[in-house]
Amino acid sequence: MQRRISLPLFRELSGIDENIVGVGQGHKWVRGKDTGEKAVVVLVRKKHGKAELSRRHIIPKKVDGTMTDVIEVGDIRFFNERTKFRRPAQPGMSVGHYKISAGTFGAVVKDRSTGLPLILSNNHVLANLTDGVDGRAQLGDPILQPGIFDGGDCEKTVLGYLERFIPLQRELAKPQCKIASVFERTLNICIGYVKPQYRIQVLRANEKVNLVDCAVAKPTDPDAIHPEIIEVGALAGIKEPQLAMPVKKSGRSTGLTYSIIIAVDVTVKVFMTSREYGLFTDQVIAGPMSLPGDSGSLILTEDNYAVGLLFAGSEQVTIFNRIDHVLDALNIVL
Repeated sequence: MQRRISLPLFRELSGIDENIVGVGQGHKWVRGKDTGEKAVVVLVRKKHGKAELSRRHIIPKKVDGTMTDVIEVGDIRFFNERTKFRRPAQPGMSVGHYKISAGTFGAVVKDRSTGLPLILSNNHVLANLTDGVDGRAQLGDPILQPGIFDGGDCEKTVLGYLERFIPLQRELAKPQCKIASVFERTLNICIGYVKPQYRIQVLRANEKVNLVDCAVAKPTDPDAIHPEIIEVGALAGIKEPQLAMPVKKSGRSTGLTYSIIIAVDVTVKVFMTSREYGLFTDQVIAGPMSLPGDSGSLILTEDNYAVGLLFAGSEQVTIFNRIDHVLDALNIVL
């Protein structure tokens, strides 16, 4: 194929099948290896075996004497689709508590007691990182889609209201003890005479550890949400995460990405803010597959079984809660 003829060639090939979404120049790949041979690269929504296709829908092995190579790419969209306002909203889109920037709508779940649909994501996405007593969030707070960072506002984009959450425990916590509170006030009165710009805060070591970072919201209307995950589709069920298991996620920031589980039964220190961290236990680690804003994404197997809920990570790893812990903690089912 010569340069700058991809447009007429695309028009010719797309007449074969609407499944063809693009044409370009590349190399022929065989069993995952680059042969170095020039090829007409044909982009398709989904690859099908020859037995599934009629003769007229089969892409020729050669075009103008050049080998063809077929690549499955799915439906190609503008990247901002996940951050736009949309009803019904779907898992994989931007969502967030009205005080946070934005995270990811993880899944549509059902309350085990009532059977009503709920929106699943992280505590730090739907409940503003609350420990339940710090005033950062309260039940009934508005949940926006898209989140504030993506243009959401409390007047026009409310998707639901905070229904329940699992408190997040910090390594250092503000004590509820009256004696400690009196001591703190006394110290601050004293230091105020000398250094009025300073304030002392009494903290106690918190021995509690976290098992999950999760919360659910009740939609304004059941019809305001749709259960199929963007670029993934319907869930098949749940599975136990296993070492070396290939996984994927559909998130607000990086879309559909893939990795592999590299560690289970992990206890890890996770920084919640620049000055606070929490200790999480029985977590699962996969390779890099996320960026900020992907928090709340469901972690899935290749065949769409849920194994976890993404909540943290770095440039090198992605960390997620086991899905069974999330479902039990919130009293929900997928």
